[in-house]
Amino acid sequence: MLVTEKLAVHAKQQPEKIITSFQGKNTSYSEFYEQVKRLAGYFQVKGYQKEDIIAVYLHNSDLFLVCYYACQLGGFTVLPVNTKLTAPEIDYILTHSEAKALIYDVRFNDVLNEIPNTFAKFQDTLLVGEEDTLTTIVNDESIVFKETQVDQNDTTVIFYTSGTTGKPKGVMLSAGNVEAAAEIWGEAVGYESTDRIHIVTPLFHCAASHVFCIPGIYAGGTIVIEEAFSPEKALETMEKEDVTIFFGVPAMYMILLNTPKMAELKLNHLRLFAYGAAPMPFELVRKVKSLYPSVKVQNLYGQTENSPAATTLKDHHALEKVGSVGEALPHTEVRVVDEFGDSLPVGQVGEIVVKGPQVMKGYLKNEEATHQAIQNGWLYSGDLGRFDKDGLLYIVDRKKDMIIRGGENVYPVEVEEVLYEIPEVLEAAVIGVPHPVYGEVPKAYVVIKKGQSLSEEDVLAFSSKRLAKYKLPAEVEIIDTLPRNASGKVLKNALRV
Repeated sequence: MLVTEKLAVHAKQQPEKIITSFQGKNTSYSEFYEQVKRLAGYFQVKGYQKEDIIAVYLHNSDLFLVCYYACQLGGFTVLPVNTKLTAPEIDYILTHSEAKALIYDVRFNDVLNEIPNTFAKFQDTLLVGEEDTLTTIVNDESIVFKETQVDQNDTTVIFYTSGTTGKPKGVMLSAGNVEAAAEIWGEAVGYESTDRIHIVTPLFHCAASHVFCIPGIYAGGTIVIEEAFSPEKALETMEKEDVTIFFGVPAMYMILLNTPKMAELKLNHLRLFAYGAAPMPFELVRKVKSLYPSVKVQNLYGQTENSPAATTLKDHHALEKVGSVGEALPHTEVRVVDEFGDSLPVGQVGEIVVKGPQVMKGYLKNEEATHQAIQNGWLYSGDLGRFDKDGLLYIVDRKKDMIIRGGENVYPVEVEEVLYEIPEVLEAAVIGVPHPVYGEVPKAYVVIKKGQSLSEEDVLAFSSKRLAKYKLPAEVEIIDTLPRNASGKVLKNALRV
């Protein structure tokens, strides 16, 4: 059953049940579904066609989920936009995707004003905030929705993910992919209609949407939404809202565990601490379990390209198998292969490949990259890993040189391309270095052209106008030359020493 079909069933069977709680406002399943139908109907009246792309540039909110479901219900394609990106980064995504409409928060006016030509191309722009046209539409009872046939293979969502080529790629997920992810995670996490799932991570990311919100609603549960992560607010909400499931990246858990209030909470209903984006250090897991021994912990591993759903490490292995991302999820096959695609024996390192109904349709307008990523039905993750004798997977190296900063993916080449735009820069290389809170952060090594001068402050001032804050180098080191091998390739391992 498609996620919109499941929503319709819940709206009929439990109309008064709360589906979302946001900033003190509770919305019932029946109210939510009516809002979804009105917004879908609005786009129908405006003449939008099947799989037309509608960009959603919003902070976390209940309306974000209304937009998500409305696009799927009407047969349109929703494009969540990362709110942390700079104007040039957003410009590329909106231009490349050829999005027809934009739903945005007025707090982003300054960013959009930097890309007036792109902004002017939209057929429709719906606002949230002052002059709140989106709220007006979803509450307009005169709008009538006409039933639309949505097929399993229709593209219902596109997430742009950073690529090793320096330009983001649009991951196309079908209605069938989203349904599969809801069912897979529903089974793996054991979602129930009594669950109250606490969302503090960005809904524009695949994890918050497809691992928690959509599966939680699929099960008939309640989504408790925070606009952004704040440790004090998160702890207050966790207790006040009788949260049963909380999800965060390891950096968030580290911050929470260093907040005195964490040890004083009365979490009588909490049953699961979920985490992802990176393995949780042993000491962090131990602290969580010692504070709340009755609460289970669970690690989640996947990529946007698989909706994201690949493996999970459940509570009974949490301390015994620290560093593992667990076993294959239901209805999912995971292998570790050599360069010929043959499975490797236990303990040997190879590329992690994934197969299942949640694997993407492909990359938007990029057939070459799609063919490289999906071979004979298997998604080649680019991650290197190994299985242990118990069949649990360990990641030993990540996609190329990707950096995970507090749950956000940063590809060095993206940062390097910006550094090369600085007139004084001859060469640049970016690596990840350890950080006590964020896990790791970017560090830039820069070689200056002969006769030129440049400071760390100059580099950061230039980069801050072109890169999202989380992509900015935490440190810039000026060096005479970059280490290279005989073929001229930069030896980033030497920089990490």
